[in-house]
Amino acid sequence: MTVKEAIPETRVVVGQQRPPAAPRTKERTWDEVPRWHIYLPLSVYLVFTLIPFYWILLFALRPSGSTSLVPWPVTGEHFEKVWNERSFGTYFQNSLLVGLATLVMTTVVALAGGYALARFDFKVKRAFMLALLCSQFVPGALLLVPLFEIFAELQMINSLSSVIIAETVFQLPLSMILISNFIKNVPYSLEEAAWVDGCNRFTSFRIIVLPLLRPGLIAVGSFAFVHSWNHFLFALMFLNNPDKQTIPVGLNTLMSADSVDLGALAAGGIIAAVPVVLVFAFIQKWLITGFSAGAVKG
Repeated sequence: MTVKEAIPETRVVVGQQRPPAAPRTKERTWDEVPRWHIYLPLSVYLVFTLIPFYWILLFALRPSGSTSLVPWPVTGEHFEKVWNERSFGTYFQNSLLVGLATLVMTTVVALAGGYALARFDFKVKRAFMLALLCSQFVPGALLLVPLFEIFAELQMINSLSSVIIAETVFQLPLSMILISNFIKNVPYSLEEAAWVDGCNRFTSFRIIVLPLLRPGLIAVGSFAFVHSWNHFLFALMFLNNPDKQTIPVGLNTLMSADSVDLGALAAGGIIAAVPVVLVFAFIQKWLITGFSAGAVKG
């Protein structure tokens, strides 16, 4: 029997359609979760998350003395009050200066230290890494007395430089660890190839490694900026002059033992939150990439 005889011949009649195939039913696997099991808890969580934000907007936008649950008519009197009468314009400038300076100093120092930890081996490297990790368990309140004594000797009390230095020191351990782990993910052979082409270590780092560290640098810098923007303790202890205060301390001045101006407090809270929201809105992609890449060793 030939191959042609073994294969049955199929004929297709013109104009005749094949019967439709039976619909395929998707069988749910044993570990598949129904969608409403996911959407319902997320919806409840979203409601509980958005209610405080709506409450802040309500107090900030509705007129004084109003008890309406809808901010209408909308007013900006509370924002004008905290910005002009309560000196929030000055607080905003001071916080912005402290945040940007802390961002730059933390990124530069953590970049240098992280590169040393990632590329060089020295005797006390393990002990130094252990010290960096242990420093994360030390609360900031324990640093107040020694830092205050140091800044008093250096005549830096009531200066924004004291807060910038304190915030940088507080942020450096975690930032250095993240940067060092991120540098380890960059192949060392790329730097060696640049050395063969005539580049020195600094030039190869600037041309080869530094562009690849952009997500990590953005993650570390944004984290340092947000933390210094929201930090209350150092600014409260080292700055006594009202013209040198930052926004967290300014929010504290809106509350007294006798009364609290809820409208002004809500407006000040929105002013304090806007820069942080904008930062995370613009860098969320780089932030997730940077922290995920710096959290593991390549």
